[in-house]
Amino acid sequence: MATFWWCVLGLLTCGYFALAGYDYGVGMLLPGFEAGERRRRQTLGALGPFFLANEVWLVAAVGLLFGAFPHLEGKVFAGAYVLVVTLLLGLTTFTASMQLRSRRPDARRGAWTAGIVGGALVTALSWGLFLGNLVLGLPLSPDGSPSGDVLALFSPYAVLWGLGFVALFCWQGAAFLAVRGPAELTGRAVRLARAFSAPVFAFLVIASAWGVFALDGVPAFGATVAGLAFGAFAVARLGLAARRYRVALVGSMVLSACPALLAGTLRFPAVLAAPGYALTVGEAATAPETFAVLAWFAPPAVLVLLVVQWLTWRAHRRPVDQRSLLHF
Repeated sequence: MATFWWCVLGLLTCGYFALAGYDYGVGMLLPGFEAGERRRRQTLGALGPFFLANEVWLVAAVGLLFGAFPHLEGKVFAGAYVLVVTLLLGLTTFTASMQLRSRRPDARRGAWTAGIVGGALVTALSWGLFLGNLVLGLPLSPDGSPSGDVLALFSPYAVLWGLGFVALFCWQGAAFLAVRGPAELTGRAVRLARAFSAPVFAFLVIASAWGVFALDGVPAFGATVAGLAFGAFAVARLGLAARRYRVALVGSMVLSACPALLAGTLRFPAVLAAPGYALTVGEAATAPETFAVLAWFAPPAVLVLLVVQWLTWRAHRRPVDQRSLLHF
Protein backbone atom coordinates (compact mmCIF):
# COMPACT_ATOMS: atom_id res chain seq x y z
CA MET A 1 0.00 0.00 0.00
CA ALA A 2 2.81 2.41 0.85
CA THR A 3 4.45 1.73 -2.52
CA PHE A 4 1.20 2.52 -4.34
CA TRP A 5 0.85 5.89 -2.61
CA TRP A 6 4.52 6.61 -3.27
CA CYS A 7 3.77 6.15 -6.97
CA VAL A 8 0.79 8.53 -6.72
CA LEU A 9 3.02 11.09 -5.04
CA GLY A 10 5.55 10.60 -7.83
CA LEU A 11 2.85 11.20 -10.45
CA LEU A 12 1.81 14.48 -8.82
CA THR A 13 5.38 15.66 -8.32
CA CYS A 14 6.49 14.80 -11.84
CA GLY A 15 3.34 16.42 -13.21
CA TYR A 16 4.18 19.60 -11.34
CA PHE A 17 7.69 19.85 -12.75
CA ALA A 18 6.55 18.92 -16.26
CA LEU A 19 3.94 21.69 -16.26
CA ALA A 20 5.16 24.41 -13.89
CA GLY A 21 8.68 24.30 -15.30
CA TYR A 22 7.63 26.46 -18.23
CA ASP A 23 5.90 28.88 -15.82
CA TYR A 24 9.24 29.74 -14.23
CA GLY A 25 11.01 29.54 -17.57
CA VAL A 26 8.72 32.15 -19.12
CA GLY A 27 9.16 34.31 -16.03
CA MET A 28 12.96 34.21 -16.24
CA LEU A 29 12.92 34.83 -20.01
CA LEU A 30 10.68 37.90 -19.75
CA PRO A 31 13.61 40.36 -20.10
CA GLY A 32 14.87 38.42 -23.13
CA PHE A 33 12.03 39.65 -25.31
CA GLU A 34 11.57 43.14 -26.71
CA ALA A 35 10.81 45.81 -24.13
CA GLY A 36 7.32 47.23 -24.20
CA GLU A 37 4.13 46.48 -22.35
CA ARG A 38 2.36 44.97 -25.33
CA ARG A 39 5.10 42.35 -25.87
CA ARG A 40 5.31 41.53 -22.19
CA ARG A 41 1.57 41.13 -21.88
CA GLN A 42 1.55 38.81 -24.87
CA THR A 43 4.40 36.77 -23.35
CA LEU A 44 2.63 36.46 -19.99
CA GLY A 45 -0.73 36.02 -21.73
CA ALA A 46 0.54 32.87 -23.41
CA LEU A 47 1.04 31.48 -19.92
CA GLY A 48 -2.14 32.91 -18.42
CA PRO A 49 -4.67 30.07 -18.85
CA PHE A 50 -2.26 27.46 -17.41
CA PHE A 51 -0.49 29.30 -14.62
CA LEU A 52 -2.71 28.55 -11.62
CA ALA A 53 -3.69 25.08 -12.85
CA ASN A 54 -0.01 24.12 -12.98
CA GLU A 55 0.56 25.22 -9.38
CA VAL A 56 -2.27 22.97 -8.16
CA TRP A 57 -0.09 19.93 -8.82
CA LEU A 58 2.35 21.11 -6.16
CA VAL A 59 -0.45 21.75 -3.67
CA ALA A 60 -1.80 18.24 -4.27
CA ALA A 61 1.68 16.67 -3.96
CA VAL A 62 2.46 18.46 -0.68
CA GLY A 63 -0.97 17.55 0.70
CA LEU A 64 -0.42 13.87 -0.12
CA LEU A 65 3.11 14.00 1.34
CA PHE A 66 1.75 15.35 4.63
CA GLY A 67 -1.04 12.78 4.76
CA ALA A 68 0.64 9.64 3.46
CA PHE A 69 4.30 10.08 4.49
CA PRO A 70 4.43 12.28 7.60
CA HIS A 71 7.73 10.82 8.83
CA LEU A 72 9.42 11.68 5.54
CA GLU A 73 7.94 15.18 5.48
CA GLY A 74 9.31 16.05 8.89
CA LYS A 75 12.86 14.88 8.16
CA VAL A 76 13.06 16.41 4.68
CA PHE A 77 11.76 19.81 5.73
CA ALA A 78 13.96 19.87 8.85
CA GLY A 79 17.07 18.74 6.97
CA ALA A 80 16.65 21.26 4.16
CA TYR A 81 14.91 24.03 6.10
CA VAL A 82 16.88 26.87 4.47
CA LEU A 83 16.08 25.65 0.97
CA VAL A 84 12.40 25.19 1.85
CA VAL A 85 12.25 28.80 3.06
CA THR A 86 13.93 30.20 -0.06
CA LEU A 87 11.68 28.03 -2.22
CA LEU A 88 8.55 29.37 -0.52
CA LEU A 89 9.81 32.94 -0.86
CA GLY A 90 10.42 32.42 -4.57
CA LEU A 91 7.05 30.77 -5.16
CA THR A 92 5.18 33.46 -3.20
CA THR A 93 6.97 36.32 -4.95
CA PHE A 94 6.43 34.83 -8.40
CA THR A 95 2.77 33.98 -7.85
CA ALA A 96 1.88 37.30 -6.19
CA SER A 97 3.71 39.33 -8.84
CA MET A 98 1.90 37.50 -11.64
CA GLN A 99 -1.50 38.15 -10.12
CA LEU A 100 -0.92 41.72 -8.91
CA ARG A 101 0.67 43.03 -12.08
CA SER A 102 -1.94 45.54 -13.21
CA ARG A 103 -3.51 45.63 -16.66
CA ARG A 104 -4.31 49.35 -16.44
CA PRO A 105 -2.57 51.26 -19.26
CA ASP A 106 -1.24 53.95 -16.88
CA ALA A 107 -0.11 51.61 -14.09
CA ARG A 108 3.50 51.18 -12.99
CA ARG A 109 4.51 47.57 -13.39
CA GLY A 110 8.29 47.62 -13.01
CA ALA A 111 8.34 46.21 -9.48
CA TRP A 112 5.90 43.43 -10.32
CA THR A 113 7.84 42.51 -13.46
CA ALA A 114 11.03 42.33 -11.38
CA GLY A 115 9.14 40.15 -8.88
CA ILE A 116 8.16 37.75 -11.65
CA VAL A 117 11.72 37.43 -12.94
CA GLY A 118 13.34 37.28 -9.50
CA GLY A 119 10.73 34.92 -8.04
CA ALA A 120 11.09 32.53 -10.98
CA LEU A 121 14.88 32.58 -10.69
CA VAL A 122 14.88 31.92 -6.93
CA THR A 123 12.32 29.13 -7.37
CA ALA A 124 14.35 27.41 -10.10
CA LEU A 125 17.58 27.67 -8.11
CA SER A 126 15.91 26.40 -4.92
CA TRP A 127 14.32 23.41 -6.63
CA GLY A 128 17.63 22.46 -8.21
CA LEU A 129 19.51 22.73 -4.91
CA PHE A 130 16.77 20.80 -3.12
CA LEU A 131 16.63 17.90 -5.56
CA GLY A 132 20.41 17.82 -5.92
CA ASN A 133 20.67 17.31 -2.16
CA LEU A 134 18.04 14.57 -2.25
CA VAL A 135 19.98 12.73 -4.96
CA LEU A 136 23.34 13.11 -3.24
CA GLY A 137 21.94 12.64 0.29
CA LEU A 138 20.69 15.25 2.74
CA PRO A 139 23.15 16.39 5.42
CA LEU A 140 21.54 14.50 8.31
CA SER A 141 22.99 12.95 11.44
CA PRO A 142 23.15 9.12 11.68
CA ASP A 143 19.91 9.17 13.69
CA GLY A 144 18.10 11.16 10.98
CA SER A 145 18.10 14.50 12.80
CA PRO A 146 19.34 17.71 11.13
CA SER A 147 23.12 18.03 11.19
CA GLY A 148 23.02 21.79 11.65
CA ASP A 149 25.53 22.33 8.82
CA VAL A 150 23.65 24.75 6.59
CA LEU A 151 26.57 25.20 4.19
CA ALA A 152 26.45 21.48 3.40
CA LEU A 153 23.23 22.16 1.46
CA PHE A 154 25.28 24.26 -0.97
CA SER A 155 27.82 21.66 -1.99
CA PRO A 156 29.31 21.97 -5.50
CA TYR A 157 27.11 19.13 -6.74
CA ALA A 158 23.95 20.78 -5.40
CA VAL A 159 24.98 24.15 -6.90
CA LEU A 160 25.43 22.40 -10.24
CA TRP A 161 21.83 21.20 -9.97
CA GLY A 162 20.64 24.69 -9.06
CA LEU A 163 22.27 26.23 -12.13
CA GLY A 164 21.14 23.31 -14.26
CA PHE A 165 17.52 23.85 -13.26
CA VAL A 166 17.73 27.51 -14.30
CA ALA A 167 18.89 26.45 -17.77
CA LEU A 168 16.37 23.60 -17.94
CA PHE A 169 13.36 25.74 -17.02
CA CYS A 170 14.45 28.51 -19.40
CA TRP A 171 14.74 25.92 -22.17
CA GLN A 172 11.29 24.60 -21.37
CA GLY A 173 9.84 28.12 -21.20
CA ALA A 174 11.29 28.98 -24.60
CA ALA A 175 9.81 25.80 -26.12
CA PHE A 176 6.45 26.69 -24.57
CA LEU A 177 6.53 30.18 -26.09
CA ALA A 178 7.41 28.69 -29.47
CA VAL A 179 4.09 26.82 -29.25
CA ARG A 180 1.82 29.29 -27.46
CA GLY A 181 3.45 32.67 -28.05
CA PRO A 182 2.27 35.07 -30.76
CA ALA A 183 3.68 34.55 -34.24
CA GLU A 184 5.96 37.58 -34.01
CA LEU A 185 7.66 36.12 -30.93
CA THR A 186 8.11 32.58 -32.24
CA GLY A 187 11.45 33.23 -33.91
CA ARG A 188 12.94 34.75 -30.77
CA ALA A 189 11.60 31.89 -28.64
CA VAL A 190 13.12 29.27 -30.95
CA ARG A 191 16.50 31.01 -30.90
CA LEU A 192 16.43 31.09 -27.10
CA ALA A 193 15.49 27.41 -26.96
CA ARG A 194 18.38 26.49 -29.21
CA ALA A 195 20.74 28.67 -27.17
CA PHE A 196 19.79 26.93 -23.92
CA SER A 197 20.19 23.45 -25.44
CA ALA A 198 23.96 23.48 -24.84
CA PRO A 199 23.87 24.31 -21.09
CA VAL A 200 21.05 21.83 -20.53
CA PHE A 201 23.02 19.06 -22.25
CA ALA A 202 26.13 20.01 -20.28
CA PHE A 203 24.11 19.78 -17.05
CA LEU A 204 22.87 16.31 -17.98
CA VAL A 205 26.33 15.01 -18.83
CA ILE A 206 28.17 16.52 -15.86
CA ALA A 207 25.49 15.68 -13.29
CA SER A 208 25.27 12.09 -14.54
CA ALA A 209 29.03 11.49 -14.60
CA TRP A 210 29.57 13.25 -11.26
CA GLY A 211 26.69 11.30 -9.72
CA VAL A 212 28.19 7.96 -10.72
CA PHE A 213 31.40 8.75 -8.82
CA ALA A 214 29.67 10.46 -5.88
CA LEU A 215 27.29 7.53 -5.35
CA ASP A 216 29.84 4.77 -6.11
CA GLY A 217 27.74 3.54 -8.99
CA VAL A 218 24.15 3.97 -10.03
CA PRO A 219 21.34 1.46 -9.35
CA ALA A 220 19.14 0.17 -12.17
CA PHE A 221 16.39 2.70 -11.39
CA GLY A 222 18.84 5.58 -11.66
CA ALA A 223 20.31 4.35 -14.94
CA THR A 224 16.81 3.98 -16.41
CA VAL A 225 15.81 7.53 -15.45
CA ALA A 226 19.11 8.90 -16.80
CA GLY A 227 18.45 7.13 -20.09
CA LEU A 228 14.94 8.59 -20.18
CA ALA A 229 16.36 12.08 -19.56
CA PHE A 230 18.84 11.84 -22.43
CA GLY A 231 16.12 10.42 -24.69
CA ALA A 232 13.76 13.29 -23.82
CA PHE A 233 16.52 15.80 -24.54
CA ALA A 234 17.15 14.21 -27.95
CA VAL A 235 13.43 14.32 -28.79
CA ALA A 236 13.18 17.99 -27.82
CA ARG A 237 16.32 18.92 -29.75
CA LEU A 238 15.14 17.09 -32.86
CA GLY A 239 11.74 18.75 -32.53
CA LEU A 240 13.39 22.17 -32.55
CA ALA A 241 15.52 21.25 -35.55
CA ALA A 242 12.48 19.95 -37.48
CA ARG A 243 10.29 22.92 -36.40
CA ARG A 244 7.98 20.53 -34.61
CA TYR A 245 7.68 22.78 -31.59
CA ARG A 246 4.97 20.78 -29.84
CA VAL A 247 7.23 17.74 -29.95
CA ALA A 248 10.05 19.86 -28.53
CA LEU A 249 7.78 21.08 -25.72
CA VAL A 250 6.73 17.53 -24.80
CA GLY A 251 10.36 16.43 -24.75
CA SER A 252 11.34 19.32 -22.49
CA MET A 253 8.42 18.59 -20.15
CA VAL A 254 9.46 14.94 -19.79
CA LEU A 255 13.03 16.05 -19.14
CA SER A 256 11.91 18.49 -16.42
CA ALA A 257 10.07 15.65 -14.67
CA CYS A 258 13.10 13.33 -14.72
CA PRO A 259 15.01 14.89 -11.77
CA ALA A 260 12.04 14.39 -9.44
CA LEU A 261 11.61 10.86 -10.76
CA LEU A 262 15.30 10.19 -10.12
CA ALA A 263 15.14 11.51 -6.55
CA GLY A 264 12.16 9.28 -5.79
CA THR A 265 13.46 6.03 -7.29
CA LEU A 266 17.25 6.19 -7.02
CA ARG A 267 17.52 4.18 -3.80
CA PHE A 268 14.03 2.69 -3.58
CA PRO A 269 12.72 1.27 -1.25
CA ALA A 270 14.79 3.86 0.65
CA VAL A 271 13.14 7.24 0.01
CA LEU A 272 15.52 9.42 2.01
CA ALA A 273 19.25 8.84 2.45
CA ALA A 274 22.13 10.44 4.28
CA PRO A 275 25.59 9.21 5.29
CA GLY A 276 24.90 6.37 7.71
CA TYR A 277 21.10 6.78 7.56
CA ALA A 278 18.25 5.60 5.33
CA LEU A 279 14.47 5.89 5.62
CA THR A 280 12.44 3.28 3.72
CA VAL A 281 9.04 3.85 2.20
CA GLY A 282 7.43 1.64 4.82
CA GLU A 283 9.05 3.56 7.68
CA ALA A 284 8.00 6.89 6.17
CA ALA A 285 4.36 5.86 5.65
CA THR A 286 1.38 6.70 7.80
CA ALA A 287 -0.95 4.21 9.50
CA PRO A 288 -3.09 1.87 7.34
CA GLU A 289 -6.23 3.60 8.61
CA THR A 290 -5.07 6.91 7.11
CA PHE A 291 -4.40 5.23 3.77
CA ALA A 292 -7.98 3.92 3.87
CA VAL A 293 -9.27 7.48 4.27
CA LEU A 294 -7.01 8.76 1.50
CA ALA A 295 -8.36 6.08 -0.83
CA TRP A 296 -11.78 7.76 -0.74
CA PHE A 297 -10.55 11.23 -1.71
CA ALA A 298 -7.22 11.06 -3.54
CA PRO A 299 -8.16 9.05 -6.70
CA PRO A 300 -11.17 11.27 -7.61
CA ALA A 301 -9.09 14.38 -6.93
CA VAL A 302 -6.24 13.18 -9.16
CA LEU A 303 -8.71 12.25 -11.91
CA VAL A 304 -10.34 15.69 -11.77
CA LEU A 305 -6.90 17.31 -11.88
CA LEU A 306 -5.93 15.36 -14.99
CA VAL A 307 -9.22 16.06 -16.77
CA VAL A 308 -9.16 19.79 -16.00
CA GLN A 309 -5.55 20.07 -17.15
CA TRP A 310 -6.36 18.29 -20.41
CA LEU A 311 -9.42 20.46 -21.03
CA THR A 312 -7.40 23.61 -20.34
CA TRP A 313 -4.80 22.61 -22.91
CA ARG A 314 -7.53 21.61 -25.32
CA ALA A 315 -9.26 24.97 -25.03
CA HIS A 316 -6.04 27.01 -25.34
CA ARG A 317 -3.98 24.96 -27.76
CA ARG A 318 -3.71 27.77 -30.34
CA PRO A 319 -1.05 30.50 -30.16
CA VAL A 320 -1.88 33.91 -28.72
CA ASP A 321 -3.17 36.43 -31.27
CA GLN A 322 -4.96 39.78 -31.34
CA ARG A 323 -8.26 38.17 -30.31
CA SER A 324 -6.87 36.26 -27.34
CA LEU A 325 -7.90 37.16 -23.81
CA LEU A 326 -4.72 38.18 -21.97
CA HIS A 327 -5.05 37.11 -18.34
CA PHE A 328 -2.02 39.11 -17.19
